[in-house]
Amino acid sequence: MNVLQSIFLGAVQGVTEFLPISSSGHLKIIEALFNLSVPDWFDVFLHLATLLAIVIYFWKQIVEFFQVLFRWIGKKPAPEKPLIADGLCKTEEAGRKTIIAVLITTVVTAVIGLGVEKIEDILEEKGVPSKFVILAIFTGFIITSGLLITCGIISRLREKNTDSESKAKPYNGITVPQALFVGLFQGIGTLPGISRSGSTIASGVYSGVDRKLAGDYSFIVSIPAILGAALLKAVKFVKAVKDGCFTFSVMGNGAAQNGTEVIGIIPVIAGFVASFAVGYLSLFLLMKIIKKGKLEWFAAYLIPVAILGFIFINHF
Repeated sequence: MNVLQSIFLGAVQGVTEFLPISSSGHLKIIEALFNLSVPDWFDVFLHLATLLAIVIYFWKQIVEFFQVLFRWIGKKPAPEKPLIADGLCKTEEAGRKTIIAVLITTVVTAVIGLGVEKIEDILEEKGVPSKFVILAIFTGFIITSGLLITCGIISRLREKNTDSESKAKPYNGITVPQALFVGLFQGIGTLPGISRSGSTIASGVYSGVDRKLAGDYSFIVSIPAILGAALLKAVKFVKAVKDGCFTFSVMGNGAAQNGTEVIGIIPVIAGFVASFAVGYLSLFLLMKIIKKGKLEWFAAYLIPVAILGFIFINHF
């Protein structure tokens, strides 16, 4: 894999990981169209780059979560004002509830995600045609579009029914039922073509969470999800390196010998930087769009792409 390919794939990962259009789906389509193969080890670095973008963007809320946790453990009093007035930890009680919610969502997602991965491994062993996978991805695009459109409708109806802030139900943390619901949808978001961010934001709104807070929660719970998935692949990668399956060079131009793959350090760094930079900008843009309540804009992209995919499926 050369530098340009790495930058291209990193940029694609950065855009699609955060925008609700399915990163895994787009990467598989690009692999099929351009006859590229994204190795698991490279995918690990791309996901770590987008994870870094999330941590930097939400660093104040992450710090506040840890502060609430340590005060909770140490039985210390809460400060007069939260670090972020409109964040997930508006109050000490809200912060504690949301910490529990993050744990619940993560467990539910892990159970469903591992089940989906197992099914995918079985299908791969049975030699399911790549065309079937691509078809599933385009179907996932339609499902994601439905989630985004209904999310927008529900959000607008809720705003119309709330004449003033005094009538709005005050936020006091993510509840256990909401955490379970979001965890279920985040697990479903591991299926081909279904956006993780789109499904979690939509499920948050469905369950009564304000759309801005639903967006915040979606990316906070993505941290353990992305980190967990990356660690699983990283463990396999380290084992493969120890077994001599990989060698390293500056540019990775050497030909593979005796089944040993050559990994270029510069292409990996280039892909990481591209994924981080584009990912951060995409996250910044998405949070602005969430505040405006315009998530259905992405359905206007996904639906035509899915239709074209169904029409030209034989070209994959």
